Amino acid sequence: MSLLELDRVEKSFSSAPRDPGVLRGASLEVEAGELIAVWGLRRSGRSTFLRVAGGIEAPDAGAVRFEGRDLREPGHDVLGGGIGYCRRSFRPSEGPHVIDHLAIGQVARGASLKRALELGHAALERVEAGSCAARRPAELDPAESIRVAIARTIVLRPRVLLIDEPTIGVDLLVRDSLLALLLSLAKDGIAIVTTTGDSTCLSGARALTLSEGELRGTPAPELAPVVPLRRQA
Repeated sequence: MSLLELDRVEKSFSSAPRDPGVLRGASLEVEAGELIAVWGLRRSGRSTFLRVAGGIEAPDAGAVRFEGRDLREPGHDVLGGGIGYCRRSFRPSEGPHVIDHLAIGQVARGASLKRALELGHAALERVEAGSCAARRPAELDPAESIRVAIARTIVLRPRVLLIDEPTIGVDLLVRDSLLALLLSLAKDGIAIVTTTGDSTCLSGARALTLSEGELRGTPAPELAPVVPLRRQA
């Protein structure tokens, strides 16, 4: 059973009979520890694909399952039940400093403020953004902003991390280190699905293409061949 599965997903924002739809039978299986990059041109539906994968938007047809359970089932806490959607915007109401934005989610889950701050600092250090803790979100450059956004998501310990265009606006000189971070998080066992409009950002990832509503590539990870054990005499 896959960790996250999209099964023949359809999505359209128009009721016109000739509208081809944003997603047309998109299928994908995601396993723990995978890094998947979905490439597509502008207005190809990349962001919609990711929002449907995270249960933020419901498909018109087909199903999205997390650990075998349909995200539309009653009582399923989509973003609190193992799927983390990386949000890059910062709400002023969550506090003036970066660390406040990481701590608030833990406090909402019942952690003490001291523990929430400890976890927040640890998450920032994990993404190599520890120096950003006391800064204001508006002071961050694009590379720092995405690292902080990732930290704010992984502090909640999701099993699947969804990131829409992680390298957008990021200087070419620091993109490699950002991609290395994603690979490192995948090695920790987190399944990561990203979207991108830059084909140079696919290194090390299972790459798929979203075009005309269809997801092309290898929808399921390739399994290693099974080698039978030799019975010892």
